[in-house]
Amino acid sequence: MARTTDRHEVVARDEWLKARKAHLKSEKALTHLRDLVSAERRALPWVKIEKEYVFDTPGGKKTLADLFGRNSQLIVYHFMWRWDLGTGCDGCSFLCDHVDGANLHLMHHDVTFVAVSRGRLSDLEAYRRRMGWKFPFASSYGSDFNYDFNVSFTREQLAAGKVYYNYEMIDAENAYEELSGISIFYKDESGIIFHTYSSYGRGGDILINAYNFLDLTPKGRNEDGIMNWMRRHDEYEEEAAACCAGRHDDAA
Repeated sequence: MARTTDRHEVVARDEWLKARKAHLKSEKALTHLRDLVSAERRALPWVKIEKEYVFDTPGGKKTLADLFGRNSQLIVYHFMWRWDLGTGCDGCSFLCDHVDGANLHLMHHDVTFVAVSRGRLSDLEAYRRRMGWKFPFASSYGSDFNYDFNVSFTREQLAAGKVYYNYEMIDAENAYEELSGISIFYKDESGIIFHTYSSYGRGGDILINAYNFLDLTPKGRNEDGIMNWMRRHDEYEEEAAACCAGRHDDAA
């Protein structure tokens, strides 16, 4: 629910400091819990990838092994292409706006990032250029990859009323042909690939740094519903006006 700052408690500095120190205990506990959860995640067992997946990329056909490039760790963001709208998911786009800055460092720390979608490569590349993203896309259209990692569903599955997503059966009315998620893979020195982790739904929140900034502010995320305020970055009114003005200037 959207928050208001009306009638918020106002106190003297020493009283504020007392409350702030009490809250600091919770913040430190959260940091330690996050460290514990991260350690548990790294300790999860792995699954060997037996199937060879082939993707369409701007550099031609590539296997899952090829997507690693020179690194041994691969982060796949399952990007949701809205076939019903002919565009990328706005929520996925919000998350992907945060990738390029981090990716400058990831690629130098034995990690490759790639967004994978069942959208056709030509559509994905056109959308990537529109958004101004530098990280790579790969299309899994025609392969089983999205289905095997439970982010795409056949029309028959959707018609049946239930699909398997985020480790449980959900109502198909809350799904599309494609949903979002994150999957992590490791390739050992012999070239064997292992699936180490996947997360879906709000598991991607941790990658959205704008939320971390907003969570520090008095109004927080200030949402009536999850992400209801968010737009593609070129669809906010100010950005749209600036783009239009730019086009008029070019025409002049």
